[in-house]
Amino acid sequence: MLVVPPVVGAVMSGVTWRHALLLVAWLVAYLAYNAVGLWLRSGRKARYLPPVRAYGIAAVLVGGALLVVTPGLLVWAPVYAVLLGVSLTASVRRADRSWSNDAVTVVAACLMTLVAAGLGSRAPAQAARSAVVLAAVVLLAYFWGTVLYVKTMIRERGRRDVLAWSIGYHVAIAAAGFVVHPLLGGVGVLLAARAAVVPRRWPRATPKAIGIGEIVATTAVAVVTLAVL
Repeated sequence: MLVVPPVVGAVMSGVTWRHALLLVAWLVAYLAYNAVGLWLRSGRKARYLPPVRAYGIAAVLVGGALLVVTPGLLVWAPVYAVLLGVSLTASVRRADRSWSNDAVTVVAACLMTLVAAGLGSRAPAQAARSAVVLAAVVLLAYFWGTVLYVKTMIRERGRRDVLAWSIGYHVAIAAAGFVVHPLLGGVGVLLAARAAVVPRRWPRATPKAIGIGEIVATTAVAVVTLAVL
């Protein structure tokens, strides 16, 4: 979820060296965010501060370098400031695994499709901009589906209502996928089948196995999105 949106945005707009700097800054910023969240959940214990300082300094340095070469990215600062504030508030409340915080993190990640597209080598026509926005929507729909699916396998395992919501959601996005392109719809059908079958047949799958499955599914979604949009 961290890597695919900026990569998709970069490929669709024309990859440049600035995309590499953006990706590094984004990943370092995530590490800093994760460290701060852990520190807040701990009740601000001193032993959690070293990674906050280390990743915080690294994020400032790399992020500062990115803004020097691409100052236009500051337009996104208010958006990400709000998302960050909401998410860190959830960490203070120890609700970082809540549905609302999951939604915030998915939105933040998928917006990177648009951020990366703004650094491309090609001046985007209106049609190209629309395609990038659609790609971001596709990724958003997919990654929210992974939240539902993974919860049915781990945190909400055994809850029939969550499983029903997950299956229904995946069926809906499969139908929407066919409206956009048959290949997207086909991938959506496979994801819907996974959402329906795996939690019932392999309810005790390990996090490692679930993660490997997510890597395969995410790669397929990214490739198909780039191929058809």
